[in-house]
Amino acid sequence: MRMRARAALPSASASVLLLLLLLVGGSAGAVYKVGDLDAWGVPPPSKPDVYKRWAKSIHFALGDSIWFLYPPSQDSVLQVTPEAFASCDLSRPVARLADGNSFFNLTTPGRAYYASGAPGHCRKGQKLWVDVPMANGTYLQPSATDLAALAPTPAADPPAGFASASAPEGASASPAPRAAVAAAGSVVALLCFALQILLH
Repeated sequence: MRMRARAALPSASASVLLLLLLLVGGSAGAVYKVGDLDAWGVPPPSKPDVYKRWAKSIHFALGDSIWFLYPPSQDSVLQVTPEAFASCDLSRPVARLADGNSFFNLTTPGRAYYASGAPGHCRKGQKLWVDVPMANGTYLQPSATDLAALAPTPAADPPAGFASASAPEGASASPAPRAAVAAAGSVVALLCFALQILLH
């Protein structure tokens, strides 16, 4: 009996690993480190709009994830409403993560808002909004609430991708680079997960 169980384990393990790899190939989204900085924090005086510029430089897609990295004893990240984003009233967030290694999956088209949960950091510019297109690559028109949330934003720098219901300017017609990045990041994560399962 023991020999049969041991013989079946590699076969079952290989099946699980194969299934994970197949799932990765078809449904992986890209993972983006917020701001491309060492950590999620108050923007430096030399780059007060670092999060705004970062978000506008990336063409997100449904299924992508944004990754906030920060010291958990010093900060957190909140998903907030447009009104909370505008006023930095963070008393009732939509979601709160404080583990220092926080991922938010972009699963709904439209605009998503995030802010630091550390006292005073939101008012110092540690907040971020991202635009997520629909599955066909077109963007939803901003609501009145979305426009009000960005009222402090200078008029000379309009939100990316909202002039029309088409892909943002400069968007690549080919998804090949995105697929390569997404697949590489997701494969590594899933392989690590599969190895942990196999070793236990």
